[in-house]
Amino acid sequence: MDRLTEMEAFAMVVDQGGFTDAAKKMGISKSAVSKHVSALEARLGARLLNRTTRRVSPTEIGLAYYDRARRVLNDAGEADALVTSMQTAPSGLLRISVATDFGVNHLSPVLGDFLQEYPGITVNMVLNNRYVELISEGFDMAIRIGELEDSTLRARKIAETSKRMIAAPAYFAQYGRPEKIDDLNEHKLLHYSNQANSAVWKITAPSGEKRQVRTAGWLTVNDGQSLLNACISGLGIAYLPAFLYAEAMSKGLVEEAIPGLPVEVQGIYAVYPPGRFTQPKVRAFIDFLVDAFTDKGPDNW
Repeated sequence: MDRLTEMEAFAMVVDQGGFTDAAKKMGISKSAVSKHVSALEARLGARLLNRTTRRVSPTEIGLAYYDRARRVLNDAGEADALVTSMQTAPSGLLRISVATDFGVNHLSPVLGDFLQEYPGITVNMVLNNRYVELISEGFDMAIRIGELEDSTLRARKIAETSKRMIAAPAYFAQYGRPEKIDDLNEHKLLHYSNQANSAVWKITAPSGEKRQVRTAGWLTVNDGQSLLNACISGLGIAYLPAFLYAEAMSKGLVEEAIPGLPVEVQGIYAVYPPGRFTQPKVRAFIDFLVDAFTDKGPDNW
């Protein structure tokens, strides 16, 4: 008899708690299930099931074998699904979580091309400024920027962005330009409230030393675009990614506050739940994003 079928019959008996229900689940006769299990026990030379008139339960050896057998069967199922998916076009609903700033400015403009390329996929993009729990909240993937906190998720870098302290020329004309990190304590800073320790800026000094600037902000807001608008209006200095300020800087609306400092570069990642098998719709979208942003970053936005 086929070894995998014997495993499946045994595992199904354990899952269903008996031969009758296992047979119904497998779509074969009860006697066929019994023969598969008996053949498995004979081949292994061990009793895997305790059989009584009232119930069927695994022996100690049977329980240990079940754990391994179930993994083998799951892997076989994933292998079958992988082959099937690779022969069919990606399809289904794709739920994406993305920070509002990046979603509005850079993800939304390319979604049309993706949907044209994959008409079988429908997209539900949720814009928010918090880290969602992908699995419990029903998301297929998310776009995250900076250091990744959840190491259980799988991740693929799709681009990079630099991050600088910026302000408008009008602000520097009124309040002066800081020459070194310590000077920031005397300036009006604009903070992003959705980040942990938002009032603390982590900055690298010219020597390579990691510094932290702690000071109250003149304005605190939970939206990066609003911070950029405040910068352009001359309200203060903000610490923002290039994908937000690049256009404004190219037009001369904002300038770097302390040009001599090393520039921080952050990764932009597509993250998705762990597992050996990546859903085709997720894989298709990530591949698309890598291609769409191939000429972007760290400063070119």
